[in-house]
Amino acid sequence: MNKDDVFNIIANHSREIIPALATHPFQWSDQLTELGANSMDRADIVMMTLESLALRMPLTALANTKNIGELADLLHAKLQSS
Repeated sequence: MNKDDVFNIIANHSREIIPALATHPFQWSDQLTELGANSMDRADIVMMTLESLALRMPLTALANTKNIGELADLLHAKLQSS
């Protein structure tokens, strides 16, 4: 799985949690908060993504990511090291 695959998983879960994003053209620099995701939405998106990737890690390990691209990079790196 490459970084684009991880990014697309995040985008798809974001669309699932926030239906208003159904047609949004996601960019690597998008921030979930700016797209209307509250803290519960963000936690749901991250947990769903971790489950889809079969990764286990604390949510606090992802807290410093600034945008969807950084989140995808971090999760992809974790996949590679697993």
